[in-house]
Amino acid sequence: MATENEQGTQSPSLNILAQYTKDLSFENPGAPRSLQSRDNAPAININVNVNANPLSETDFDVVLSLNVEAKDGDKVVFAAELVYGGVFRVAGFPQEHMLPVLFIECPRLLFPFARQIVADVTRNGGFPPLMIDPIDFAQMFAQRMAAERAKSQVQPLNS
Repeated sequence: MATENEQGTQSPSLNILAQYTKDLSFENPGAPRSLQSRDNAPAININVNVNANPLSETDFDVVLSLNVEAKDGDKVVFAAELVYGGVFRVAGFPQEHMLPVLFIECPRLLFPFARQIVADVTRNGGFPPLMIDPIDFAQMFAQRMAAERAKSQVQPLNS
């Protein structure tokens, strides 16, 4: 909860009001053959995305999407998709800090829970638990902002 400091301004606060699994999918298309031991580990590709939507002036729905695909050559060994969200109350931050809070700090708080869900679902699917390495959400945010700036600088040609 935001509090007022000595100058009478609101101190910044970030609170998690709720966390939820919006979508969870696990596919093991080659089972039971895919569960047999193999000579080499499958190639694992992980895609991460973050979105935020306002619910009110101070409340935001932040959604972390993780898509995992493990392949052995061109065959899918397993695929997992998780859309994990949180409702955050963000108050007292200067406007210029709102996007970094929503796209860096909020997913950073959600990530350990999403990581555990992916580890559990891969283990329950018959594989060793997939422990996703920590994600640098600040770098992701910087790349996203750079892409947005580049897109806004490209003006369509009118014929």
